[in-house]
Parts: sequence; structure tokens; C-alpha cells
Amino acid sequence: MQNKCGQFFTSYRQENRLFKTWFERFWLLVLFVGLILYPLCFDSYVLQLCMINIAIIAAVSLNVLTGACGQISLGQGAFVGVGAYAGVWFVQSGAAMLPEWMFVVFGGPFIPAILCGGLVTALVGMFFGIPSLRLKGIYLAIATLAAQFILEYVFLHWKSVTGGHSGMAVPAPEIFGYTFDTYPRMFYLTLACAVLMVYLATNLMRSKPGRAFVSIRDHHLSAEIVGVNLFWYKLQAFAVSAFMAGVAGGLWAHTARYLTPSPTFGIGLSISYLAMIIIGGLGSVLGAVYGAIFISVLPICLDLLAELVGGFFPELATPIKATKGGVFGLVLMLFLIFEPEGLAHRWRLIKAYWKLYPFAH
Repeated sequence: MQNKCGQFFTSYRQENRLFKTWFERFWLLVLFVGLILYPLCFDSYVLQLCMINIAIIAAVSLNVLTGACGQISLGQGAFVGVGAYAGVWFVQSGAAMLPEWMFVVFGGPFIPAILCGGLVTALVGMFFGIPSLRLKGIYLAIATLAAQFILEYVFLHWKSVTGGHSGMAVPAPEIFGYTFDTYPRMFYLTLACAVLMVYLATNLMRSKPGRAFVSIRDHHLSAEIVGVNLFWYKLQAFAVSAFMAGVAGGLWAHTARYLTPSPTFGIGLSISYLAMIIIGGLGSVLGAVYGAIFISVLPICLDLLAELVGGFFPELATPIKATKGGVFGLVLMLFLIFEPEGLAHRWRLIKAYWKLYPFAH
């Protein structure tokens, strides 16, 4: 009797499946069951879980642009802001512009507004992505940084749409008469959107545009020689990334229920998203998920540590909470030094180790 000692595929369809083994599918099911049951069993950290779902969408969107296509962006936080304000505007004032059939199919204005907000953000992203044909590296980063500052200025001064410094209230989303007016309900909505966006991004990377993105990242001259239209695919990468960021922004607005332009969608948010994909692993969709979870959970862990230490040494609680920014920078630096390929690469090494254990390789 012969036993298989590895994974063997007899077709490309089998090799390209997202979840190749029953083990992966089983633990994915366990994860989803745990996530679905958590808000029903516990009240703590549900809002943070909603924001983690939104951060996953935003990080995956940036990884499509920077990790897969190699176009560095320091304006992703502003694109999230565009999606937030555009989505709210379509819900409150722009619903009359949308066709009636969309309300019937999607059960109200919320989903059409989120999608239209994503499309508006995609157009804005394509506009600011035009310099990518001539610029790359640090020069493209400066161009996207300019987009960040320009959009922040618009958020503050276009008061008829954004409310300016005062901000604006956001109504609770409603789908087919069901109102998502609590954090547990918003958690399920944001979780469904995060799963959908991760699935779409994963399949995009396996498609012709995804392979074109990777070829541009690895060597743009060789990609152009073999027939890849650099300008079109770069704009396409900006559009897809901005669309997903816009969806994340719309969900952010309806989760927070109140929007203020600064510092919510400032440069700090863009840097956080960039740190997520660096820590998780550039070019890996799963790495973006890991990075988003890691960066989102890190401040929570520091707060818990401050409370724990403060119970024994009250004078140390405040200094620990004040070190969040320093810890954030230290973690990023350590990852760049010791694990430049990110958490996704480390997870692959762990799986490979246990797959061959106890044999050496």
C-alpha cells in the first residue's frame, strides 16, 4: 500500500483552487463560525472588529496597487475619505440620481450608494494615477502625497458635501427594511464586504490584469516589450485599488455614524495602510489581511498591557499608553530588518516545516 507524501495535482484547475485541501477548508469554516458567534456571545471589541474588517478592505486595495503593480501610494487614506463622503452623499442627496431598479434589486439606497461612491473614488484614483506613466518610485510617492493633501483640502472646504470642520452625521444603513443600527449588525455587514473584496482581489491576481500588474512591478520594460500596455494597466490598478478603498470608506462612514475630515483621513491613515501591507507581505492578498489584523490589534494589546501593569504599578499605565507611536515604528523597523517578506512569508515557512516534520529539508 502506497501513501502520498505531498500534494499532487492532475490539472491546472486543481492547482489554482483557493483552498486545496480539506484541512484548509475545515479551519476556514471554523474561523467563520467563530466570527459569526462572537458578537452573539461577547459585547467587547465588536466596534474594533468592524474597523478591522474595514482595514482589511483598505489594505487589500493598497496591496493591489503597491504590492502587485509596484505603484507606491501615500494617498490611500484620502481615497478612503473620498469613498466615505461620496457614499454618504449618494445616500442623503444623490439618491434621486440613481435609477429606481437599483433600489428594488439591492433593497434600498445603501448598496447602490456604496458602489457609486466606489466608482467616484475609482475616477479620482485614475486621475491622480495619470502621472504614473512618467513617474515611479519616490517620485510617484510624492505625487500621491500631493493627492493626499489636495483631497484633505477638499474635505475641509467643500462644506456643502462634507460639512467642513463641523463634519456630518451619517444615517444607519438599511437593506430590505433591515436597519444596521448596532455594532454587532455592522460587524456582519462589514465582514461580508471584507470577504467579498478579498475574494475579488484574489481572483483578480489570478487573471490577465493581475499577471500584467506583476509583470509591470517586476520589470516594466520587459512587460512593455511583450505587449503589456503600461499606461492602461497602471490606470486600471489605480482604479481597482481606489474603488475598493472607496467601498471601505463608505463602510467606515456608516460604522462611525459621524464624519470629520481631519485627522480621520489624514496622512497618518495612509501610512498605517502602507505599514499593513509591508508587515503582512507585499504582493500577497493574505499578507494584507494579516497586516491589517496585526496593526489594528496592536493598539488594543498595548491598552490591555497598560491596564494589566497599571493594576500593580499605576504610575506606569500612562507612559505605556503614550508609547503607541514608538512601538508602531519599532515594530515596522523590526519587520523590515528581520522579516522583509512579511507575515505571509513566515506563515508559508511554518506550514512547510510542519508539512515535512519530523524530516529535515
